[in-house]
Amino acid sequence: MTHKKRFNLLYVYLLRFDSPFLMSSVRIYLPDNSYKEFDFEPTVLQVAESIGSRLAKDTLGAQIDGGSEVVDLRTPLKDGTKLSIVTKGSPESLEVIRHSAAHLMAQAVQEIWPEVKVTIGPVIDNGFFYDFDSPFPFTPEDLKKIEKKMNHLLKKNEPVVKEVWSQAKAIEVFSEMKENFKVEIIKDLGEDEVSIYKQGEWFDLCRGPHVQKMGQIKAIKVQHTAGAYWRGDENNPQLQRIYATAFNSKEDLQEHLQLLEEAKKRDHRKLSKDLGLVYNHPFAPGAPFFTEKGTIIYNQLQAYMRECYIKYGYHEVISPQIFDNQLYEKSGHDANYKDDIFATKIGERDFAVKPMNCPGHCLLYGATKKSYRDLPWRIADFGRLHRNEKSGALHGLTRVTTFCQDDAHIFCRMDQLFDEIKSFMTFLNEVYQCLGMSNYKIFLSTRPEKRMGSDEIWDEAEAVLEKAVKELDLPYTINEGDGAFYGPKLDIMFVDALKRPWQLGTMQADFNMPKNFELKYVGEDNANHQPVMLHRAILGSLERFIGVYLEHTAGRLPTWLAPTQVVVMNITSNHDSYCRELTELLAEQGVRAHYDDRNEKLGFKIREAQLQKIPFMITVGDKEVSDNAVSVRLLNGKNINGIDKHEFIKNLCSEIKERKLTTHLGDN
Repeated sequence: MTHKKRFNLLYVYLLRFDSPFLMSSVRIYLPDNSYKEFDFEPTVLQVAESIGSRLAKDTLGAQIDGGSEVVDLRTPLKDGTKLSIVTKGSPESLEVIRHSAAHLMAQAVQEIWPEVKVTIGPVIDNGFFYDFDSPFPFTPEDLKKIEKKMNHLLKKNEPVVKEVWSQAKAIEVFSEMKENFKVEIIKDLGEDEVSIYKQGEWFDLCRGPHVQKMGQIKAIKVQHTAGAYWRGDENNPQLQRIYATAFNSKEDLQEHLQLLEEAKKRDHRKLSKDLGLVYNHPFAPGAPFFTEKGTIIYNQLQAYMRECYIKYGYHEVISPQIFDNQLYEKSGHDANYKDDIFATKIGERDFAVKPMNCPGHCLLYGATKKSYRDLPWRIADFGRLHRNEKSGALHGLTRVTTFCQDDAHIFCRMDQLFDEIKSFMTFLNEVYQCLGMSNYKIFLSTRPEKRMGSDEIWDEAEAVLEKAVKELDLPYTINEGDGAFYGPKLDIMFVDALKRPWQLGTMQADFNMPKNFELKYVGEDNANHQPVMLHRAILGSLERFIGVYLEHTAGRLPTWLAPTQVVVMNITSNHDSYCRELTELLAEQGVRAHYDDRNEKLGFKIREAQLQKIPFMITVGDKEVSDNAVSVRLLNGKNINGIDKHEFIKNLCSEIKERKLTTHLGDN
C-alpha cells in the first residue's frame, strides 16, 4: 500500500469517527501577546491551570478583550479571546471577594435565622451589602453573631459550584422555599436559563463572579445596618440592609478600619459645626447657611477662580433664577431631568427654578450674531442652582438642594476643540496643585441608556474626547454609560487623603443642545455652522467642594483660605496696647487677624485656637514688646520665638498672596 493510500484511509477514519484531531484549535491570548492553544473552549480557570498550578490556585476571575468587567473564572472562552487573569494580588480581585462574601453573609444569616428571606447583595465602594426580609430588626449583638458565623464558614473552605437551571426549575425551587423576592427577580429577567451558585447546601441566584473556594476570602467585617425599600421604591416592602466589607488580608482590613475611624474624625458635618462655618435649620432642608467664617472660605474660592478666569479668557455673566418651563422642554431637561427640577407657577404659566446654567447660556449665545472670529466664547456663571433631591439623599454639604458651581460653558468650532480640552486640563491642574489635590484620575464617561440625540452625534462626541486625552497623553479609564443625557464627558475623580474618590471637575462635549437651540456662527465661507458646546467645572459645586476639602485637610486649611489667619494672645494685660497695635497692623495689610484679649490663661487660649485650626498663634510677653517682635506657634506645635514683627508680616502677606500650601515658617 502506498503512502498516499495510507494517508487517505487515515483521513476517512478520522472523519468517520469525528476525531478531535480534526477540530479547529482555540487560541486564548495573554497580556504579553503569547497564547495558549486548546481543542475545546476552555474556562478562565482551565487557562490558568495550563500556565501553572500556583496561578490556578490564585485565580479569582478575569477581564476579557480589554474590558473592565470582571467575569467569572468558570466562564468558557471563545477562540481569539484576549485574557487578563485576575488573581488575589489584582486590584479587581476585591470585587470577586466581596461578591462572594455577600453570599457568605446571606448564608450565615439564614443558618442563624432560617425564617429570614434574602433579596439582593451587590458590591459597592469599599464593601458590599445584603438586603433581608426579616421579621425583626437586626441589633448590634446580631451583627456580632453574623460575623462570628461567617468566620466559622470561612474555615470550612467550601468550594463554590456553579449550576445552570431552567427558568421553570428556578421558579419552582425558590417558590417552594418561599423566597418570593428571588422568584420576582427570575421572572423579571425573562431568560430561559439562570445561573445558581452553591456553597455547601446553601445556594443563591447570581450571575457571578465568585471565588473558587470560600477560604479565598481572607478578612471580613460586618459593619452596620440600615433600612431599605425593595428595589428602592417606598411603596414596596421595607427590608433590613446589612453593610459589610471584605479584603485580601487582615492587614488590608485593619488599614481600612483605621481609615474609617479617621473619616469619622474628619466628617465635614462635624468639622463645619466645630469650626463655626455652617448652620442648618429644618425650615431649609438641604440648604445650608454659611456663617461669616464659612462665607470667607466661599468667597476666597470664588475670588481665586475669578483671577483664573481672566488668565484663561473667560467672561463672567449673570443669568436669571427662574425660567418658563419651555426652556427646559427645548433643552431636553424636561424629558430627561424633570424629577430633579423644582416646578412653580406664575399666573397660568409653568416655570422652573434654575437647576443648571447651560440652557440659559444657550439663550445668551443666541442673543447676538457670532462669527468664527468670536469663537471660542467662554462664559462663567456663579449663579445659584436648585435641585429637588430626595430628603433621604441629603448629606451635609456634599448633597444639598441649593448650591453654586464654578460653572462655565465654552462655545467653539470643531477645529478648536482639542485646544479647549487642553486648556481646561491645564487650568484644572493649576487649581488642583494650588489646593494640594495632586492625586486625581480621569474617566471618559460614555452614552447613558436614557439620552437625547442620534448615535452618529454620540459617536462623534465620544471620539473627539477620546482623541483629545490620547493626544494629550493623559491616563484615563472608560466609564461606560455614565455620560450626561446630552453628551459624553471627562470626569475628574479626586482621591483624598483617606484614599476616597470624589467626582469634582468635569468636561462635557455637547453636540445636542446647540442643535436644539439652533445655535450658529458664520464661518470663513460665509455659511452658517453649528458650534460645539463644552460644559465644564473644576471645583464643581462649591458646597460639595468645601465639604470634601474639609475632610481632605481635616479642617487645617492653607493660610489664604483660613477664616482667621492669625490670633494674637497677650500673656498679661500689660501687653494689651502692643497686641492691639499688632492686630491693626495685620488688618491694614489684609490679614484676617483676631486679638484674643480674654482674661484667660495662655494655655487655654492656645488650645482653643488649635481647635479652631488657626494657622498662626502669636503670643506676646515682655520680651516681644521690648524687642518689637513676635513669638509664633504653629498648628503642629512648633514654636518660633523672637521674630521681627515687620519681617513676619511681610512674609505672611507674601504667603497669602501666592496662596502657598505651607507656611513660610515650615510645614504646619
